[in-house]
Amino acid sequence: MSAFRRASLALVPMLVLTLGGCVSDDTTKNGKNDPLPRMSRDKAQAWAKHWTESMARTAKAEIVPSTHQASFTNCQGKNGESAKDGRFTLAYNVRAELPKAEHAAAIRAITAELQAQGFKIVGSRSDATADRGGYLVQAQHPKDRQYVSAGDVSDTRITLNIRTPCLLPPDAEQQEF
Repeated sequence: MSAFRRASLALVPMLVLTLGGCVSDDTTKNGKNDPLPRMSRDKAQAWAKHWTESMARTAKAEIVPSTHQASFTNCQGKNGESAKDGRFTLAYNVRAELPKAEHAAAIRAITAELQAQGFKIVGSRSDATADRGGYLVQAQHPKDRQYVSAGDVSDTRITLNIRTPCLLPPDAEQQEF
C-alpha cells in the first residue's frame, strides 16, 4: 500500500470529525434551536480523557501520557453560521502502546464495547496485510451524537479519538437562529 493511501486512510476519521456540523437542520429529528447539552470546557476535556482511558483499558493498551491532545473549536451550522454564545466542540486524541499482533483484537474489543453502549458503527476496517491503518473503527452515538474512533497508526501504537457534539457552557444563554 502506498504511503499516500496509508496517510489518506489515517485522515478519514479527522475528515468525518471536521465535516460534521453542530447545529441540526429542520429536517432532522432535532431542530436547530433545540437546547444544546451544557458542559464546561474543563468538564468536556475530563470526559473525553475518561473515554479514551476506558477505550485503552478495553484494548489492553497503555496510554502514552505525552500524546494527549485537546482541540476546541467554535460550532458552525450547516450554512456556516456561528453563534456568539460560547458553544464549542472538542476533538480529543491520545496514542496508546500496543504490539501489532494485538491490534486486531483490540479494535474488535473496542467495537463490541461501543455497540454494547448503543453506538452505531459508521466505519470499520480490518486488513491484516496493511503495514498500518489496517484496523479502524468509527462510531457515533445516535442520541448523544458523540463520535469515537480507534485505529492502528504504527507497529506499536493505536490512536483513540473522541469528538463531542456542540456543547454550550453551563452559564451561557443559548443564541437562537
